[in-house]
Amino acid sequence: MANPLRIAARVLTGSTYAVLGFDAARAPGVRVDQAAPTLARLRRVAPLPVDDELVVRANGAAQAAGGVLLAAGVLPRASALAILASLVPTTLAGHAFWAIEDPIQRKQQRVQFQKNLAMIGGLAFSVLDRADR
Repeated sequence: MANPLRIAARVLTGSTYAVLGFDAARAPGVRVDQAAPTLARLRRVAPLPVDDELVVRANGAAQAAGGVLLAAGVLPRASALAILASLVPTTLAGHAFWAIEDPIQRKQQRVQFQKNLAMIGGLAFSVLDRADR
């Protein structure tokens, strides 16, 4: 019998990425400008498309798809790993608190950065999870 707490954890975690990823894929908005410097640095080592909006939308779509799969319990470890991989550059691009002068905005972005680190940690637990334990 499936563990109800494990199911609830997958649904709660996956649904967050499904909703937020869908939003980023559908309407990337300011995320494109936020991502531009990070994408420029990544292009030095990885062959990414030159269209920043396309990359942001694709990242959102990957998070949305991974979130749906995680919530549904389909390939949960692989979907958590895919979300984790997409969340690292998202966090660096979207919450670069160290580059913000205004102390109030800096603090807000630091909180968001720390929240994303916690989410990355939770995803790492999902990747390492074994249902037989």
